[in-house]
Amino acid sequence: MKKELGVHPYLFPMPVLMIATYNEGGSVDVMNMAWGGICANDMVSLNINERHKTTANIKRNHAFTLSVADVDHIKEADFFGIASGNKMDDKFERSGLTATKSKKVNAPIVNEFPLTLECEVVEMGQAANGYRVVGRIVGVLAEDRVLDESGKVDPTKLGAFCFDQFQNGYYAIGDKVGQAWSSGMELMKK
Repeated sequence: MKKELGVHPYLFPMPVLMIATYNEGGSVDVMNMAWGGICANDMVSLNINERHKTTANIKRNHAFTLSVADVDHIKEADFFGIASGNKMDDKFERSGLTATKSKKVNAPIVNEFPLTLECEVVEMGQAANGYRVVGRIVGVLAEDRVLDESGKVDPTKLGAFCFDQFQNGYYAIGDKVGQAWSSGMELMKK
């Protein structure tokens, strides 16, 4: 029997996304957020509070990078969700991580995160669900260590983790349990 839980954002898994932008003076800003993801083959969508420093940076620069944090950097990734760039000028420096400028967009790439999408803004503005930013993916960078023999990202090597909306935890992901467009094929024959 199912129990009514009310209205909550209860989906699992929720991505842990690292949004990196440049502040007005050129310093690096990184924000941890879960309210976003892929919305088309070459597009990402972010639902972000308009009061965030990251939002102001996106409005000014029309660009951002979106990285997948790995378990090895969970402390830094969580810090980017705790600390506010509006209140802490040295937020990125405190993390101890490093960044280089993207060659494709006006945004930084956090060197320690294994997978980064370089995005240019194609749409932004107030929506029913808050401030929405849609970015076109213009490049994807991945560390060699997370690639398989054919050059594709291997999720078992990525070390990614997801956010749990139920109890506010982080969970490592990566075990393969099936093959898309194949695991359910036997039901097609009924």
